[in-house]
Amino acid sequence: MKRCVGCGVILQSEDNNKLGYIPASKINEAKYCERCFKLTHYNNQIIIPLKDINDKIIKEVNKSKKNVYYIIDLLNINEETINTFKKIKTSKKMIVSKLDIIPRSIKTSKITEWLKKVYGINEDIFYISSNKDTNLERIINDIERNQYYDSYILGYTNSGKSTLINNLCNKVNPINNKITTSLIPNTTLDFIKIKLIPEVTIIDSPGFTLSNTLYKDNELDLIKRINPKKFIKPVTYQTKDITSLLIEDRIRISFNSNNSVTTYFSNDLIVSKIFANNKKLLDQKVTTYNIEDNSDIVIKGIGFINVKKACKINVYGEYDKLIEIRKSMF
Repeated sequence: MKRCVGCGVILQSEDNNKLGYIPASKINEAKYCERCFKLTHYNNQIIIPLKDINDKIIKEVNKSKKNVYYIIDLLNINEETINTFKKIKTSKKMIVSKLDIIPRSIKTSKITEWLKKVYGINEDIFYISSNKDTNLERIINDIERNQYYDSYILGYTNSGKSTLINNLCNKVNPINNKITTSLIPNTTLDFIKIKLIPEVTIIDSPGFTLSNTLYKDNELDLIKRINPKKFIKPVTYQTKDITSLLIEDRIRISFNSNNSVTTYFSNDLIVSKIFANNKKLLDQKVTTYNIEDNSDIVIKGIGFINVKKACKINVYGEYDKLIEIRKSMF
């Protein structure tokens, strides 16, 4: 049974409408299915929905009792992604990715302390960058020191999971075939076993998916703009009781007082400041939140807004499902 090294699906040449298809003439030497080959070489992005994938991954991992490294995007730390981590009942450690997109003045020790206090995380935490080898040696040493001969690498879509695996392979065994990486949901379709060295295997899995998002799976341009590939520049806005922030013409958040708020989003996202006499979206459902001093308004899957002073906010439309209020990360 031969599997695609890019997405993990079983290769087959019987039906070009099913997963894992490769022409019969190429099946013997093929390493990648046709979908992964076209995605890698031609950016042909085919989205494959995976039903109930979160529960299936957790069930498989807990049954295996193998070690887990759970990777979480710094901008996507929220109750849902943290609760998924807590559902893992075997040996586990957290890896916070995209360290290079936040200001260098922010120390990882402070983030660790905050994760423990706000979300109750007591496991070991590693920090890595998006595109560099930062702290890869620490993860490799952790695998060797604890004799984790089999470890899962888990994470939500676009957390940097596949990139981490490819970077680990490049560091330890550069001749390994790369798994497929892209911004589309469910790039990895099944579990993929990868030999780092003869005695150590890491196991990639399909990405967890958020229950609610700002975007649809086929809005690839928006998904691309949400996920920063470089340092983000926090943007500060001075608000009055007539001020709202409008994000991507979808989420409107209004403030009831003079305040200072700072957005921690990809700088490619479209954020505009609008006022009470702008009627856009005002006919929609309104959800009100009480905000304490120095809190974050988390927008799930996007990032967060730091609010300096206590206030009330209104969120318009159905996007209240994306909102979480917490004590500030910074």
